[in-house]
Amino acid sequence: MVKFDFLGLKTLTVIDWAVKNVKAMLPPDQAAKIDITNLPLDDKASYDLLKRAETTAVFQLESRGMKELIKRLQPDTFEDIVALVALFRPGPLQSGMVDDFVNRKHGRAKVDYPHPDLEPVLKPTYGVIVYQEQVMQIAQVLAGYSLGGADMLRRAMGKKKAEEMAQQRALFLEGAQKRDIDEKTAGPIFDLMEKFAEYGFNKSHSAAYALVAYQTAWLKAHYPAAFMAAVLSADMDNTDKVVGLIDECRDMKLTVLPPDVNHSKIKFTVEDESSVRYGLGAIKGVGEAALAGIIEEREKGKPFTSLFDFCQRVDMKKINRRVMDSLVKSGALDSLGGHRASLAASLTKALQIADQHRRNNDSGQNDMFGLMIADEQEHIEEPLNEAPEWSEEQLLIAEKETLGLYLSGHPIDRYIDELAKFIPKRINELNAPEAKGYQRNEIPVITAGLIVAIRTMKGRNGGRMAFITLDDQTARLEVRVFAEVYEQYQSVLQPDKLVVMQGKIGQDNFTGGLAATADTVYDIARAREMCGKSLLITIDNQVGVDNLTDSLQATLFPFKAGLVTVELEYINQAARTLIRLGDDWKVSPSDELMTQLSALPAVSAVRMTY
Repeated sequence: MVKFDFLGLKTLTVIDWAVKNVKAMLPPDQAAKIDITNLPLDDKASYDLLKRAETTAVFQLESRGMKELIKRLQPDTFEDIVALVALFRPGPLQSGMVDDFVNRKHGRAKVDYPHPDLEPVLKPTYGVIVYQEQVMQIAQVLAGYSLGGADMLRRAMGKKKAEEMAQQRALFLEGAQKRDIDEKTAGPIFDLMEKFAEYGFNKSHSAAYALVAYQTAWLKAHYPAAFMAAVLSADMDNTDKVVGLIDECRDMKLTVLPPDVNHSKIKFTVEDESSVRYGLGAIKGVGEAALAGIIEEREKGKPFTSLFDFCQRVDMKKINRRVMDSLVKSGALDSLGGHRASLAASLTKALQIADQHRRNNDSGQNDMFGLMIADEQEHIEEPLNEAPEWSEEQLLIAEKETLGLYLSGHPIDRYIDELAKFIPKRINELNAPEAKGYQRNEIPVITAGLIVAIRTMKGRNGGRMAFITLDDQTARLEVRVFAEVYEQYQSVLQPDKLVVMQGKIGQDNFTGGLAATADTVYDIARAREMCGKSLLITIDNQVGVDNLTDSLQATLFPFKAGLVTVELEYINQAARTLIRLGDDWKVSPSDELMTQLSALPAVSAVRMTY
């Protein structure tokens, strides 16, 4: 009897899509040579990628803990990948077995075998028993077990029943003696088998997974854009995953182009060897039927030329006002001319014209005399309504609403230089020591990020606690906020708010990633107060300073009672003057205050000094 496990792995779909992407990029003669089922298992580029632990989206090898193990092991053979899959489990990691394996591979520990006859069995794993099959082979080689008997031994070791193990021990020693192996040698070997059987993994299972891991690594190493387009398409309904994968694209020096009704398909696609085009299917609030209609119309051979052309050509029965709003906010209509604010302001007019156009077509009337007009004359063009351009903040908020992420930029961008004054590491640079058993081994941390997710729950003592997710564009970090801290900083812990968190960080046993615990959480104004020296206002010497005192006082007054000293800097060709205001004028340096000060005609610059 043979047992088969059929696992419905999404990764197999990813591989299929990636291969199709690759073949679409290549000339037919080169595309025909791509055979993902028959790859050479010694590809240098694939192993180089693995050694750098650039394994995000590589099957089974993408967790933070696995990446750390890969860095230590430096796999350079397929057998090493098989072993990685088998070893990255709590039992082997906590038993010291993984350390022994790594040290033996790199020559820091001697590779020895319990018996010379076992070298062929244990050589691929540097003398360490890693797989259940090795336990069975040892029983066959040293004690003459049949295949069926060896499998019975494996099962007995898994059950750990004393009576069965005593019987198996006697059988093993008896079989070994028949092969001239005395009890003094065979007994310790049986003990070793029993010990490692507790952690042994099924090699056939591990090898099957390792092959899929290798195939994804090969695709990522040789065709990164094709591979990442497939991975993003498979996860485009999971915003958190898409965010992480787009960050990975940027780390890989791939450009992620915005969604575009003139270029995008439903799935993410390959624009060229270094660019991935955002899929229309990843836009929130836009159904697949609507998207299929857009793509079908576009592929008739003519791109959309304007908002009015778009609305009159697509089936507006499938595309309502909400869908159009989402397309504008996501940037998918940017290629139609104008800016997003003017497109949004013109939607009502464009939809009304499109509706009238459809009614005319349905009734067979194209003008007041009922005369048929050529298709190119049917479309009505109007100028876009004028509207002030959206600010960068408005653009990003709209992208977040429709894409679930910030694509063209990030709200933290304008704070990066300032945060660097008091935040030593970005989130992707953070690290922590390995956990001790099930306890986190935590160290102090200070970091900053935008709150992109927050959930609250009742804590053990009855108070509310929270879990927040910080995003600083380089990575995301989950932060645990216990009840007493949550109560103190609840007003700051709001979605889409930039915060500075001070606390502790450690490795999470369950996710294999990092997780933090907050002690204090500050908004940017409070962080400036805690870390800054002064708020420096530079006066433009080319602008009249009449009434400057009055306007400064009026602007500063609502923000008084803070901790930061205000300094006025006046520079001309002859001299530089610095005036420090008294303690009565210390302020809380919020973004609102700095924006208001910057708007004063006589002010040329406003910045914090650290």
